[in-house]
Amino acid sequence: MKHTGVLTGRLMKHILRSPDTIITVAITPIAIMLMFVYVFGGAVKMSLPANVNYVNYQLPGILLMAIASGIAYTAYRLFMDVQNGMFPRFNSMPIRRSSLLWSHVLTSLAANMMTVVIIILVALIMGFRSSAGILNWLAVAGILVLYTLALTWVAVIPGITAKSMEGASAFSYPLLFLPFLSSAFVPTGTMPIILRVFAENQPVTSIVNSIRALLSNQPVGNQIWIALAWCVGIIAVAWFFAMRAYKSRI
Repeated sequence: MKHTGVLTGRLMKHILRSPDTIITVAITPIAIMLMFVYVFGGAVKMSLPANVNYVNYQLPGILLMAIASGIAYTAYRLFMDVQNGMFPRFNSMPIRRSSLLWSHVLTSLAANMMTVVIIILVALIMGFRSSAGILNWLAVAGILVLYTLALTWVAVIPGITAKSMEGASAFSYPLLFLPFLSSAFVPTGTMPIILRVFAENQPVTSIVNSIRALLSNQPVGNQIWIALAWCVGIIAVAWFFAMRAYKSRI
């Protein structure tokens, strides 16, 4: 834990000295949120119940988009450490080798949570309101942390194995647009049958539905268990292949 803390502090200093990274990650999701609320919101609200605040409805999907955008920088930071020979240098020191990867993972978690806070503050200015209690907010935070860890461990794989900087970060593009093929912006019942089947059986939909229900203080049902199962499953699989990639490359 001591080694991981020191190495995480090293990476956090890079981020805090260049806060434009967090701002850049937040800009695209905020722009999409503004566009959907003020440009497409009038048309989209026709498919929603009359009492639904569209800012509240789409915020969970925007948060997941921000996290997917942020993990591209995790892969980039890992790639640069590999290319600059930082891993062999650290491995020659009396440092627990797992601390090297965990420092990148924890840095990703901290940076993405900062972005989430920024987006929620912007949503509040746009009219977002929540009747959720403290336990609901803690549950939302827990889901977002698990989702961030899941995507971060996925990002570790290209960060270690990529041959170029573009290849290290390009994998995040499909993850960034996955919320569009879910219930994040419109109900899945309005979609064509093939797209609806995909949307209702992919991880983002269950995660979005769980966060939306928690923030509106509504019953969550089985959606939260499906969301947690997706997150834990992705973490387990991604961690396994990330460790294999790390051992074979480093």
